Amino acid sequence: MPPTVLGIGIGGTMDYAAKLSKKALLRELDDINSDPYYKELEDDILREVNSLNIGPGGLGGNITSLGVKIEHYPTHIAGLPVAISVNCWADRKIKVEL
Repeated sequence: MPPTVLGIGIGGTMDYAAKLSKKALLRELDDINSDPYYKELEDDILREVNSLNIGPGGLGGNITSLGVKIEHYPTHIAGLPVAISVNCWADRKIKVEL
């Protein structure tokens, strides 16, 4: 149920792309991709998803996704595995320093 966070894994093998998509979900929402190409792709996808106007709870509105995070890995040009993991708004994450 929206708002969501999208984790996208690109490259490697299909199972590795799935792992990358899960890893992408662990990035902070305000974390900016260090690769300018993927930063722009994240921004473009977020803009397109939010333009669907699905909104919170599917009731309409301009925030359908809180963020899009992409992790990538080298792969053979003949195949480009892409995996997408969708996380709901209820991200439960804690950081502890000892």
